[in-house]
Amino acid sequence: MSERARPTHHCAELRRAHAGERVVLTGWVDRVRDLGGLLFLDLGDYRGTTQVVVRPGTDAARVAKRVGAWWVLAIEGQVLAREPETVNPAVETGEIELEAEVVRVLSEARTPPFPPTATADVAEELRLRYRYLELRNPRLQRNLRIRGRLASEIRAHLDGHGFLEVETPFLTRSTPEGARDYLVPSRVHRGRFYALPQSPQLFKQLLMIGGVDRYYQIARCFRDEDLRADRQPEFTQVDIEMSFADPELVIEITEGLFRRALGAVGIEVRPPFPRFTHAEAMDRYGVDRPDLRYGAAITDLTELARNSGHRILDSILDGGGALRGIAAPGCAGFSRKRLDELQKVAVAAGAGGLFRAAFRDGAVRSPLARMLGPDRLFRLLEAAGGASGDLLLLVAGEPRTASVALGALRRRLATSEGWIGKDDFRMAWVTDFPLFDWSETESRLTSVHHPFTSPHPEDLHLLEDEPLRARSLAYDVIANGYEMGGGSIRIHDRRTQQRIFDALRVPPEEARERFGFFLEALEYGTPPHGGIALGFDRIAMLAAGARSLREVIAFPKTTSATDLMTGSPGSVRTSQLDEVGVALAGRRRRASGAD
Repeated sequence: MSERARPTHHCAELRRAHAGERVVLTGWVDRVRDLGGLLFLDLGDYRGTTQVVVRPGTDAARVAKRVGAWWVLAIEGQVLAREPETVNPAVETGEIELEAEVVRVLSEARTPPFPPTATADVAEELRLRYRYLELRNPRLQRNLRIRGRLASEIRAHLDGHGFLEVETPFLTRSTPEGARDYLVPSRVHRGRFYALPQSPQLFKQLLMIGGVDRYYQIARCFRDEDLRADRQPEFTQVDIEMSFADPELVIEITEGLFRRALGAVGIEVRPPFPRFTHAEAMDRYGVDRPDLRYGAAITDLTELARNSGHRILDSILDGGGALRGIAAPGCAGFSRKRLDELQKVAVAAGAGGLFRAAFRDGAVRSPLARMLGPDRLFRLLEAAGGASGDLLLLVAGEPRTASVALGALRRRLATSEGWIGKDDFRMAWVTDFPLFDWSETESRLTSVHHPFTSPHPEDLHLLEDEPLRARSLAYDVIANGYEMGGGSIRIHDRRTQQRIFDALRVPPEEARERFGFFLEALEYGTPPHGGIALGFDRIAMLAAGARSLREVIAFPKTTSATDLMTGSPGSVRTSQLDEVGVALAGRRRRASGAD
């Protein structure tokens, strides 16, 4: 065997057709079995494992006798076909084994703090502390291969449609809008700061002004915000922008991207995806990222319930409120305890209360039965798409509030009652988002997406007098109840951009300070343009069937934005702070580390 120990095959490659060949395999020892005479090693790499048999009394045996788990070996030998009774159908290489003739130890190993290939019962803190060991787990190896394949297919799709991959800066200026920036002090310009980008938004629009008519980037972005399972402080997005685009073109390109990328990892999606306006999504599903893998959509039952004789219900409806409901399939037999749990879910989501009616064997059981009567309750059930055996859940109140509460109930029941198929993957678009929202804490309008989103042409007249009624040319792509990405047609003229800043109460001097370079660029001939940013980590998470983003990121942060493996964020020396002109508030001038 050469000193380089170059493998001839990987550890999941050999088959019965290779029997009789001399090969070299390299990898980790996953398991050692000493049967007294014969010694068996399971040798693995990131693709799989091969069983190695070592005969007693050989030079290979003298080396292999001292080998332990997770040692790194190079093994040269002959491929043997297994006898039928010894075939292992559970592994790809189960029809062969490698008879070792030369065993060379490339690296010894300490006993790891947990078995890397069996981490299900290991605390996440320990796994993240030794993430390089957990990465040997076949599940994570599979997830990273899926992630890599998705990236390759996305690039191929966009390259094939004439897009140019362009890198944009990491060190830019702070233009806070939404989440907090990560700030980087400048050593050369003391007292001045860069910001890490939350998005390449302005740069990709400047590329359109610069004549790069179709741009993309698989971009690293940073947001200093509270974390949860589907958020990380540093994340990757597929950033796309194109000139002379309308929403239809962006949607067409994006649907083709998902079809190709997901299809490459075994998930079939079929464009065109269903579309809902933001108003429709909120009315029918109570959320702007509807999960279409199950039914029980929300139905407006207001007119069927009018003049019911029920004092509270009639008062709500006469006052402009609505009655909305869902038919929960197979839930008519719920216990009082289960019904009380649903009541708590609805109230927590904003409802004043929850009406219910259970339908079984042609009869209805409901506190509403005396006032509304069985016939009317059956009509309400039919209108909601229900049948015998179902539980009708009703919320009366302000229409949007009623839908949000029922949406929360719908999602809770889908999980608890097993409405979601294991391999279901359903995508959709939500369009026509509101342009503005109202911030109670700031007492002003805020942008629902960002301030460079184009208003809907039909609603330009609303910007000054009724801005909250104005829609935008914005769209989100949804999968299984997750937002996979969002985009919009952008503002391409200075006057409209100024109207948006005026509505947001951004003073002219602040606009010049934060966005002056961009506003000036708009005056040099800006083509109409639009695009979308897709959450690549989230796409990989759903494609891999993972439970959180941490399962598809090689070196993730915890929910407190720390890296347990490297110990970041860490302290720095006072001399480093002095170089960039930064002092720690409330502390004496002393070393933050070991200065």
